[in-house]
Amino acid sequence: MKLTHLIAIAVIFVCTSIGWWFLGGVIMHRTHHVSYQTGDSVSGRWGPPLLQKHPSARYTSSSGSKVMLQPAKSDIQVRLAYQPVKMGLLWHRTYGVQFEGSYTFTNTTAITQTLDIDIELPSGNTLLDKINFTLGAGEKARRSVAAPEQGVITDSVQLAPGESIPVILSYECRGMDQWRYAFADASRIRDFTLTMNTDFSDVNFTVSSPTDRKPAGEGMQLVWKYEDAISAPGIGMEMPRELNAGPVASQISFYAPLSLLLFFMVVVITAISRGIPLHPVNYFFLAAGFFAFPLLFSYMLDVVPVHLSFVIAALASLLLVCGYLRSAAGEFLFRVAVVAQTAYMVLFSYSFFFKGLTGLTLTIGGIVTLGVLMALTAKVDWSQKLGAVSPRLA
Repeated sequence: MKLTHLIAIAVIFVCTSIGWWFLGGVIMHRTHHVSYQTGDSVSGRWGPPLLQKHPSARYTSSSGSKVMLQPAKSDIQVRLAYQPVKMGLLWHRTYGVQFEGSYTFTNTTAITQTLDIDIELPSGNTLLDKINFTLGAGEKARRSVAAPEQGVITDSVQLAPGESIPVILSYECRGMDQWRYAFADASRIRDFTLTMNTDFSDVNFTVSSPTDRKPAGEGMQLVWKYEDAISAPGIGMEMPRELNAGPVASQISFYAPLSLLLFFMVVVITAISRGIPLHPVNYFFLAAGFFAFPLLFSYMLDVVPVHLSFVIAALASLLLVCGYLRSAAGEFLFRVAVVAQTAYMVLFSYSFFFKGLTGLTLTIGGIVTLGVLMALTAKVDWSQKLGAVSPRLA
């Protein structure tokens, strides 16, 4: 093979790589544009990430100062129903929540006190449905009709020394990305239990891990229990990660030159060692066949499911590249190309569907390629194929 041919192949590779990087940039722009346009829309319809704060009570001491009082007991039930919404190339991790908190406040002083019980509701553009705020139990129970001011519902109750009153807050709501429960800084939390039931098993805790967990149907039952804690960590649940087609397509396009580089190495070395004549024009068509894969994949995503789009685009590229090599270079190079393109393009690109596997896949592929090429060309006389580097000694 002439040096000018190798230079021409290198130019073809560089130009194809630039085209792939441009395509990756276009996909990223489309993805971010859709995310910007639809993010506020989804948040407006479903609500933002939700935060429920631990309630508290206030009473006025004999000195006239306000004293904060935490619940003596808390028993909370949370149900999370994952309901993702797809818009464009992105999945939005939306969910529905059913919340019911049963709290008990106790007058720990020696005199009768009037407690102002404050419960802060989730903030933001949040629709709270079936809301219930009840003070007391049995015949003495009364449902509060107090309207929230700046997101906080406040109602008052008078308690004798040592008297307790149960308080119940329940509602249904929708949010996105994550749900959290938070305590006041440095507060003392006693006899606290939060039981969370999810309809998904892919759980990811953003703050603290549960003290107990077990499968429940298709989801999980998770329990956080604090007997007597100071500065207790909050509780948070991240919604499952969805496979977003836009970022995957852009990554495949950005890293496609690595696949083509390894493929070209295999084809060039195999062609030289076997004496198969391939012109740079042949490599141009091979590069074009490779380019067809991410191009077709990225533009099918709007109308076809992501995995089906991947399979169709990969098969189209394999037929173009390997079919062309079979006609231009014969059966042996065709068989080599099928294995090489499947490994470097299909398997390497599919590794982007799984977080953390891309680098390992590329490393294993590179090492295996090196081993196979070394085994196939160990007895090749490269001085005869490419010309001697220095004159042979007589």
